[in-house]
Amino acid sequence: MKRIFIRPELCAGCKTCELTCMVEHCPGSSLWTINLSDPANQPRNVVLAGPAGNPVPLACRHCTDAPCLTACPAGALVRDEAAGTVIHQPERCAGCWMCVMACPYGLIWPDARGRVAVKCDFCGERNTPRCVEACPTGALSLVETDGPGVIREITGT
Repeated sequence: MKRIFIRPELCAGCKTCELTCMVEHCPGSSLWTINLSDPANQPRNVVLAGPAGNPVPLACRHCTDAPCLTACPAGALVRDEAAGTVIHQPERCAGCWMCVMACPYGLIWPDARGRVAVKCDFCGERNTPRCVEACPTGALSLVETDGPGVIREITGT
């Protein structure tokens, strides 16, 4: 299964990953159509300051044993068994924030309007998430996992 592999030491803190994530999820999926003042346009990944002030990119880990899945009483979070990702179905979300509280990494949050939860969706049908494609330093890469601790970088991304 595919995973986003993060190398924080390569992150420049440019937030290109955040912007491209926002663009991917805005109507029209274009930099020309994004409305930055619309609270619905927010990234599904973040770059935060680490303990030493260094930038640290974070994205949903799509955990094998995902606490958010069992915490959601509405069944809005489901596992895509083929891809191995945890997918959020906003139309089923009750806005109770149980998944937000259950995520051990703090990578699910209420949308800016406070209606539904927001999390990385691995860019849906795309072969490679937009954030990985856009990262200018290679801090984000797509890897294939064969099991615990076994990863292979996917070439051509």
